[in-house]
Amino acid sequence: MKYSKIFKQKLEIARYSESTIKTYISTLATFFKTLQGVSVEEVDESIIQNYIYSEIKEKNISQSYQKHILGSIKLFYEVMFNRKFSLSHLYPKRVEHSLPKYINKEDVLKMLSLTENLKHKSIISLLYGCGLRVSELVNLKITDIDSTAGIISIIQSKSKKDRYVMLPQSVLPLLREYFKNYTPKFYLFEGSESEKYSSRSIQQVVKQAATKAKIHKTVTPHILRHSFATHLIESGTDIRYVQELLGHNSLLTTQIYTHITDLTKRKIQSPLDI
Repeated sequence: MKYSKIFKQKLEIARYSESTIKTYISTLATFFKTLQGVSVEEVDESIIQNYIYSEIKEKNISQSYQKHILGSIKLFYEVMFNRKFSLSHLYPKRVEHSLPKYINKEDVLKMLSLTENLKHKSIISLLYGCGLRVSELVNLKITDIDSTAGIISIIQSKSKKDRYVMLPQSVLPLLREYFKNYTPKFYLFEGSESEKYSSRSIQQVVKQAATKAKIHKTVTPHILRHSFATHLIESGTDIRYVQELLGHNSLLTTQIYTHITDLTKRKIQSPLDI
């Protein structure tokens, strides 16, 4: 698509994250492929409506993905053509309330104990031990790690603000051994030619570790992040502190984890168990 390069450049200038830009461009490319005999410039609200309708009927897309598609299209036309579509009627009226998926601590420890590769073990340890997003992990630089203070600096995260997270003391010896063996030059985790490790590689590392540990659930890096938050709240950590560690702008976003832990905290019993 001839506009994708310019659109990408404008989003980079606006300091959107690399992963967000990729997602927008991929979503838009899928939409533009469906245009038949209509140019990108000629797209109107009826075409967008028909596309959303077909995606719901044929692919049964989720409400969150429906909102993502509409947000991507709106942003593209505002940035590229200064056009503001009125699409509020195409957004879902009923809000989905799905609880975040997580795994228990025993499963995480099993994944770690069965992972022999130093780099892979370090990756899983930081995803879970610090509650990092994949984009934050792949962008970690060696200089972001302060082993003396026991903190990691997360620079320009998804929430567009810097923050600090704890560096687990139990992970320090592992990281030192990893660093000694792999000698990264710039990024903490590097692929070929000292380039940062890819998000896809991180996904594969987690998937393989979960398979090896015989965890019969889907385990992704983001599920490890959910597990980090859930286990902290279960242990009694103040939710406002968890909010800061996760980098959430709103406390409401963090509060969803309290719904998961409520039954555990209250120790509510089923009538069958009384």
